[in-house]
Parts: sequence; C-alpha cells; structure tokens
Amino acid sequence: MENLYNEDDSKTFIKKYSSWPEELAARVHTSRLLGSESTLVLHGGGNTSVKLRQQGITGENTSVIYIKGSGADLSNIEPDGFSAMKLDPLKKLSILEQLSDKEMDNQLKINMADASSPLPSVEALVHAFLPHKYIDHTHSDSILILTNQKNGEDMIKEALGDKIAVLPYFMSGFPLAKGIFDLYESKPEMEAIIVLNHGIFTFGGDARKAYDRMITYVTKAEDYIKERVKNSPLTISEGIVSIPENTETDAARCAQIIRGACSHKEKYGRPRRFYAEIRNTPDMLDLSLADNASAFCKSGVLTPDHAVRTKNHIAYIGSVPKNDDDLTAVINKEIDSFKNNYQKYFLNHSAAKEGRVEMLDSYPRLFLIAGIGLIALGFTRKQAQAAADIGERTILAKLAAEPLGGYEPIADSHIFDMEYWARQLVKVTRSFTAPLQGQVAVITGAGGAVGFGVADRLLAAGAVVVVSDIDEKRLTKVYDILRARHDRSCIEKHAFDVTDYDQVAKAFENISLMAGGIDLVVPNAGIAHVATIEELDPDKLDSLLAVNLKGTFTVIKAAVPVFRRQGTGGNIVFISSKNVFDPGAAFGAYSASKAGAHQLAKIAALEMAELGVRVNMVNPDAVFGDEDVSSGLWDLVGPDRMKSRGLDAEGLKKYYRQRNLLKKRVKGEHVGNAVVFFASELTPTTGAALPVDGGNPATFSR
Repeated sequence: MENLYNEDDSKTFIKKYSSWPEELAARVHTSRLLGSESTLVLHGGGNTSVKLRQQGITGENTSVIYIKGSGADLSNIEPDGFSAMKLDPLKKLSILEQLSDKEMDNQLKINMADASSPLPSVEALVHAFLPHKYIDHTHSDSILILTNQKNGEDMIKEALGDKIAVLPYFMSGFPLAKGIFDLYESKPEMEAIIVLNHGIFTFGGDARKAYDRMITYVTKAEDYIKERVKNSPLTISEGIVSIPENTETDAARCAQIIRGACSHKEKYGRPRRFYAEIRNTPDMLDLSLADNASAFCKSGVLTPDHAVRTKNHIAYIGSVPKNDDDLTAVINKEIDSFKNNYQKYFLNHSAAKEGRVEMLDSYPRLFLIAGIGLIALGFTRKQAQAAADIGERTILAKLAAEPLGGYEPIADSHIFDMEYWARQLVKVTRSFTAPLQGQVAVITGAGGAVGFGVADRLLAAGAVVVVSDIDEKRLTKVYDILRARHDRSCIEKHAFDVTDYDQVAKAFENISLMAGGIDLVVPNAGIAHVATIEELDPDKLDSLLAVNLKGTFTVIKAAVPVFRRQGTGGNIVFISSKNVFDPGAAFGAYSASKAGAHQLAKIAALEMAELGVRVNMVNPDAVFGDEDVSSGLWDLVGPDRMKSRGLDAEGLKKYYRQRNLLKKRVKGEHVGNAVVFFASELTPTTGAALPVDGGNPATFSR
C-alpha cells in the first residue's frame, strides 16, 4: 500500500485549521489519508484520535482527547467531526472489571469537553486507555483476510513480525477497551495491535508515526497474501449459467423485482421501500458465474461491524429467466429462504439476551446474481451505496482469502451482538418522517417552472427525483439549482425525448439501474402554440399532439412494466391544464392535445388500478415561474397576451392573479404540493383532477 504522507500537505492542514490546535489539524490530515483508501475503511468505519493539553476557560491546563465522532467519515472529516473529551476521568475507568453499555454511554456524555461535539466513537475508551498521543484504527481488508482463517493468529504473526500483539475478538465498547489495555500492559513495546475478525490499531508520538505504522503493517499483510496466492486461481468459472444476452435489461428487471419483493410495511403500517445500487465490475460478474459463488454468499461478513449495513449473508440468484413471472418466482424463493434462515438466527441468539429484543426486518441487503453482478439495498441511496461498497470489498477479500486455506467467518453469536447493539443500530435505523422516503420519482418537462416546482417539493418530501427534459441547457440549470438546495444523492437528471417510446423505455431502464425502480411518474412535458383554427398549420398541430398527447402515452406505457414487476403499486400524476375545462381562443392545438392526454390519464386510472397504481391529474393555471426558472409556455404565449391586453410582464402576472377567486399567485411549488399529496396516498383516490389555479368557476367539477 502506498504511503501518501506529505509533510507539505500536513503544514497546509495546520495553516487551514489555524483556529484549532495544531495537533488536531495534523490529526485531520492523516485521518483523511486513511479514509481515502477503501481497503482500510468504508462509510464511517475506523477511528482516529489525538491527546493534547488544552487550556480551560479558568486558565488551567487539562488533558483532552479528540476522538472521531460516531458516524463521521474519515475521508472528509473536519476538526469539528472529532469529539473533545476529558481524558483523565475516562482513563480511570480502566480499573473497572465491568461497565454496562448504558453506563459507558453516560460516562462518555458527561465527560465531553465540548457539549457541541458529536457523540464519540464507540471505541473511544480504547483510545483513552492506551497512553499514545496518536492512535489509528482501521478495518483493513488484508488484515481481515488473514484473521478470518482457521489459523489466522499464526498467519498474522508470521506476516507482521514480533512487534505486534494479537487479541481474540472482543465486543466493541468496554470489553474491547479492557482487553486491549490489559494486552498493552503485558507488552508495552508493541507497535500495533491486531484484533481478530475486527482490525488493526497502530500508534505513535506524532501523526506521521501512527500513520506510517498503519501503512507498514497493512503492506506486510498484503505482501504475505500476494506471495501465497500468486499461483492460485481466485475463482473457478466453469459456467453454471451463461451470461444473459442483454445484461442491462435483465439487471433492471432484477432490481425492480427485488426492490418490490423486499418492500414491506412496518408495525405502524407505513410502507418501507428500498433503493438499489448495482455493481457489475468484471470481478463481480466473474464471481457471480463461478461454481463456488453460492458458498461465498453463505459465508459471513469480514467483521461484525458490517452486518448492520449488509446482514451476515448474501442472497444468491443462480439463474435469470427471461419471463418476468419465472424471474419473480426465482427471486421470491431465495428471499423466502433468506428470511426463514434470518428468523431462525434471531430466535437462536435473542433468547440469550436479557430483556425484550425486537427483530429487525429479515430481508436481504445484498444479492449476487449470475451474470448480473451485485445488487445492494438500503432505505436511503447512501445506505444502498454503503452496502454495495461493503459487499464488493467483502467478496474481493473472500476471493483472496480462499487460496490461503479457506475463509472462516466469525461465529454468528458475535454477529448478532453487533447487529443488535443499540450503538450500531443508530447508524441505519434513524426514524424517517419524510412522506415520500423510499420513493423514486421521474418528472418529464422538468426544465420549466412547473417541472422545477414539482421536483423541488418532491425532494423536500424525501423522494429521490430524476428530472428530465429534451432541452439539456434548461435541464442542467434546474438540476444545478436543485443540487444546491437538497441532498445531492437524491437528485439525478436524464434527458430523453418523450415522443420516442424506445427512448422513454430505455430511460426508465437506466433509472432502474441507477436507483432500483420507479414509484412516481409525473408526465409534464408539453409545448404550446398560439393560432386560430383557421391559421393553424397542420404540421404544428401534429407537433403538439406528438409531445402533449403521445408523450404522455409513451411515459405511461413505459411505466406499466416497471410497476408490474415491482408489485408495490405507485402513482402517476399527470400535469394537465386549466384549458382542458376552460379553453381559450387561438389556443386550440394546446387545449385539444392536453384534453386528449387528460382523457388518456383517466383511462390509465381504469386500467392500472389492478396493479395498485393510482392515476390522478393536476390542472394548474398561469404558472409564470421566476427569474431562476421561467415557464416555457409563458415564454411563448406571454408576449402575445401582453400585446393583446396592453400590459407589460408584471402587469400580465397581476392580471392573472386578479382573475382568480383567491387573488393568489400560482407557483410551481403549489403544483408540486399537489403532486406530493397524491403520491403520499393519504386518501384512496384515483382518476381525480385537482385544480391549482387560485379558483376558477369555469373549471369547477360538474
């Protein structure tokens, strides 16, 4: 492994964070170096610390330890990502023989030197008990490859030499801290501690020394492994199945079916949907087709710390039938088997626990599919990506471990202890209050005011949103604004032409490859044209019918197989128009094409109810947009309306505002709120048309 330490970079960090202690700035530098290497830590894994003397508000100097905050990511950690804690009271806890989790958390909280600090890492006591100024801890793949062997302790000692010490697996928290402290006292000259099935700790008097030792020992482990597996094949690919002819299409089908099959209702009845992340690198495809793939999936995680994100095992799908019903049956059979085994695992290990332990959901988080690769699930896109990263690293590590003598995972009892530890669960079981959490929404015509407003409100409601428009310049502008306002992991863009069914179907396939499927479709793409029937060019009428009517048809049609495979219902909310009920002169092409699309949406409501899909319509009026995102429709028709009424732009907006009963300006966000209402499924409603126009008697239902 390359040593990335650079003294000039360290000085840059010290200068950049000059308002913080110099030792902490140096700590940030090497922490990021560790976090930048995925074979050392992933998604909040690992931790680092530094001890220093710090002056209090009354002038006295006290010993303080800065330890990585729980859940912080070493790859981008800032000084405020570390928890500042009073060191001396924590060190005194080392004399205890036992300490409950509840009391440990209490001691960590009451000894925080800065109340605004994040909660400290669960391994804070390990760092406090050891005397070294700087301590680094990682879950290095190469270290875990060696420790997850039948004779792992012997291999580690042979690979790393006599300046390290080896500790059997201990539960994180006080047991691990106490075990490491006792081991250190027996061998204070050690340079590193290896905890079997867990990882490596290195230390030093300065940040560089601790980091150098980490890289040195990890490199020794890597070299040891390379030397022993160089002539051994990592997989045996004798072709249990053939690679599917259309892997992208089949991968999308698998993702849609898996995502739907694993969706479930929690105890309070709220549906929980997953997002999916697909990994189809050559390594993943190679292993998915190997005749030892199933065995790899049944062996456990590299370290118990991973189980809360991935569970202990991987579901394996050995064939991908071309027929959707057959594929659904294959996938459901594997999921049912996984769930049954998980429930047995829970019953076996929960019985030994004091008090009531509530079972987590029993659905897999990782699927290895022959010829497709790895599919990971998560309640957020970040969780799905984290599960995929961990799953990919785990599989590659197992490949390397196999030729050494055979991968041997840690006992299930240790996995259970970590998976059901409250300190771990907080990473992935935070409550979700956003009404559209778990949903994937697609909006066409998102480059204009209405599409932008809908996207903004859907993102605020917790959905992952894919914005689309044929005008890539307008689309990019909207995309950039939304990314600045919302979680970037929740916003994607995809340009396609709604008049071309093949493009739409391919786009929906790509979106499913990106997020797992689609739950909400908002057909909004539309164009306008001002002309009397006498003056209307037939070709112009055709173009409006192609976008406004056929475009709505293609989007709804392409969504049907996605909804059918998922089997979890869904919503189509068509952005209709006030003109459907109250058309205007010289606006026939627009009004007629929107009326046709409106009627088509009503037919879709009749046909798709059997799938649990609700189809509703929103009829906005006079949505002008603003200086950031204008309305394409009003950009076109506005000048003519201003001329005919003798108004300027602001005057025209006022005219339409005064025309409605409530005298209110209608904004894109108001249309978005209506879409959120329908997608939230607060009422059993389909086939409805909701006006968002400030009140227009001509559009009242009759």
